[in-house]
Amino acid sequence: MLPLAARMRPTALKDYAGQSHLFDPDKPLYQAIAQGKLHSMLFWGPPGTGKTTLARMIAAQCDCHFISISAVLGSVKDIRAAVEQALLHQKIGKKTLLFVDEVHRFNKSQQDAFLPYVEDGTFIFIGATTENPSFEVNNALLSRARVYVLKSLDDKALKDILNRAITEPEKGLGKLKLNVTDAAKDLLINIADGDARRLLNLLEMASDLSDVGGQEGNASETDESTRTIDEKLVADIVGENIRRFDKGGEAFYDQISALHKSVRGSNPDAALYWFCRMLDGGCDPLYIARRVVRMASEDIGNADPRGLQLAINAWDVQQRLGSPEGELAVAQAVVYLAVAPKSNAVYKAFKNCLAEVKAEASFEVPLHLRNAPTKLMKELDYGTAYQYDHDEPDAFAVSQKHFPAEKGETEYYHPVDRGMEKQIAEKLNRLRSLKE
Repeated sequence: MLPLAARMRPTALKDYAGQSHLFDPDKPLYQAIAQGKLHSMLFWGPPGTGKTTLARMIAAQCDCHFISISAVLGSVKDIRAAVEQALLHQKIGKKTLLFVDEVHRFNKSQQDAFLPYVEDGTFIFIGATTENPSFEVNNALLSRARVYVLKSLDDKALKDILNRAITEPEKGLGKLKLNVTDAAKDLLINIADGDARRLLNLLEMASDLSDVGGQEGNASETDESTRTIDEKLVADIVGENIRRFDKGGEAFYDQISALHKSVRGSNPDAALYWFCRMLDGGCDPLYIARRVVRMASEDIGNADPRGLQLAINAWDVQQRLGSPEGELAVAQAVVYLAVAPKSNAVYKAFKNCLAEVKAEASFEVPLHLRNAPTKLMKELDYGTAYQYDHDEPDAFAVSQKHFPAEKGETEYYHPVDRGMEKQIAEKLNRLRSLKE
């Protein structure tokens, strides 16, 4: 018998849970399916959101021959075989829908192999990916397919799926007369974390392990033939609650972005929350520690240079001690950076300067700034007219220039009026006034 998750796949749009942003009657995708006017598309979303199910439903709704390829196991040979099938069905006037699961796993040449057949209409192409197509799908293929974003299922959608699976007599578990307590349902939904496949797999495991007549202490509350699934049984099956967290996928980058922006926004509580969310999901603490060092330079900068040192120290503690001591040090750095004065002045100066350097000519170093370790260099006036700053008042040579003559003096670094940079700004303003 097929697993419960496979048996419960909806076959009609009315039974498809969630994704209302795509399937309200006035939405373009709903209209395209309803009218049978299909186009090539990419479904991008977390696991268990119905990408494969949706592709099968579209094929059935539009009376298309359905071919499925997994990019994890597939090859160009499988693509050729799919093309041959599509051409055979084309001769009898039947359209083919080719579904490629985990399409981002195919390399560039494999993705390119689809292009001519997408262009000439040999098949309608639908790719599914958990990764951001902007980075993982070739531009040529991306430009020929419309991207639809599938979202993690909310609690209401998961509850609908759960109740249907419990009561449906043919495909579901209705014949077992399951009594699933409200607490057990809530726990199943929470652990599923937006993933319908995971929800149904957990429910099926719980039903297999449930006792007729209920768990200890519940037998009198149910009929003898009723199987009871309570919160304890679900907890025993799941063990440690591991959240869905794709270490190389979109959830990964979304959460590190949320952590970074919470630090930048001076919100230590939110920063701690996203830090803990990533740890809970299995993210390598060393990766987070490295990113915290970046935050210290990018968003705190010289407003509080101690932030960078604290971040480096936390990274070092994580490397030396590991878990759980290391995570506490990283948490300390995260909170410190969140409450520290903020400045992106160095970050902006670096970006602007680098952009100009890339765009401009390679101006020569002025002669007075060059070193002259040899007689020839001295004869060529290397280092001539250089003013040794330590010999000048305030260790500052007022008339000395440091940029190429062709470029002239340029200001990139503009300290902010916060933290230590306030003092830096005052000093720079005083030195610049002396030059003037």
